[in-house]
Amino acid sequence: MNISRSTCLLLFIGWLPLLAVATSPPSTQAFTLDNGLKVVVREDHRSAAVTAQLWVKVGSSYEPPGQSGLSHALEHMVYKGSSKACAGEFSAILEKLGASENAFTGKDYTVYHQTLAPGRLGVAFEIMADLMSTAKLREQDFSTELKVIAQERRDSIDDHVSALSIERLESLAYLSSAYRTPVIGWMHDLQRINTLQLQQWYQAWYAPNNATLVVVGNVTPDSVQALAQRYFGHLDRRATPTAHAPVELPSPGERSLIQHAPISAPRLIMSFNTPSLATAQERRTAHTLRLLEILLAGSNSARLKQQLQFGDEIFSEVQSEYNAFTRGDSLLTITAQLNLDKVTSTDQALARLWRAIDELKNKAPEKAELDRAKTILIANTVYAQDDLEGQANTLGLLESIGLDWQLADQDTDELNKITPLDIQNVAVTYLTRERMSIAQILPEKNNG
Repeated sequence: MNISRSTCLLLFIGWLPLLAVATSPPSTQAFTLDNGLKVVVREDHRSAAVTAQLWVKVGSSYEPPGQSGLSHALEHMVYKGSSKACAGEFSAILEKLGASENAFTGKDYTVYHQTLAPGRLGVAFEIMADLMSTAKLREQDFSTELKVIAQERRDSIDDHVSALSIERLESLAYLSSAYRTPVIGWMHDLQRINTLQLQQWYQAWYAPNNATLVVVGNVTPDSVQALAQRYFGHLDRRATPTAHAPVELPSPGERSLIQHAPISAPRLIMSFNTPSLATAQERRTAHTLRLLEILLAGSNSARLKQQLQFGDEIFSEVQSEYNAFTRGDSLLTITAQLNLDKVTSTDQALARLWRAIDELKNKAPEKAELDRAKTILIANTVYAQDDLEGQANTLGLLESIGLDWQLADQDTDELNKITPLDIQNVAVTYLTRERMSIAQILPEKNNG
């Protein structure tokens, strides 16, 4: 989280009643075409634009061993030509229309999106329908694009200390889960993916009944339904492979790794295996974990920042992260960089960090501390709804992980139900050594 932004946020909303930041949900409707394509339409007439997103339910967690990177490579390749356009032609058309467009791949999904004038929505639909059904996927294009993807991996992960450390830790933390597979793929897998595998992956997953079309903006459900039927209705429903949710062992045991990197001060990354909204026996648990993450180090007022960064100055920086929106089990992660003016041993720093965690496990937080965390999380969620793409992302994400889009409109109420005792109980259950993976990233040794 950006420090200056979180500080301003607290100053601005700290005095507001917690429920004051909540707003009535916009008008939203959903329908399903005969071929199984689900369409979610949210009206937002505050904007003159519309965002259209096609969420295909396939990502790196679907990929078998030895074929990592298939989903991301396919995202690149569908733009290389289809029945209606040559490579780059669709992007050129959208650019001429003043539209913005892009695509991204995650562990659970692949997304294609455009933001443009409502009168041009049919163009976006025609493009997305063609990309998901008639991509050429030629060998000569794939061999060239793989070099681009390999370079992307080097730039974004292999030559990036933080990203590489997280990748290595996730391969350890997800002991029995397919989430250990990096989205971009392992380099050795990229070097042996072939066009036939890509084509088979495309045929297996890019079916209308395995996708969600999300539209948010200055539109009406009736107009969107007519366009969806026109451009997507002819696509054939197909059987898709069974996709099991990535789940973890209930007590996987403590895991650790040491990595040396060109950094000036040691770093610690602690990840704890946790359920998500999709896998928790009670969704209240996942909502509590969301607030626990904010309370730990999700803002400048959070206790780890106050105690260990601004107080004892053991760390020059401490952050936390938890993703509740996954189709499988997730992680709660704490990242910290040692302040060498105050501590030189990672063992000493780790002991102090555990002491702070144990304090929370031994005593529930005060109501005022939890209320601050609620205010920050709810406000961030509500403010994100001012953006068309942010709204569409939330709706598409929920549908793609096996949950209903309507949960987005229940978020504030669910968060407000969490109590200090809930926080303590979740900390006791999940912030344990038996669920922890830890990476120590140490400065490279001087061999000279």
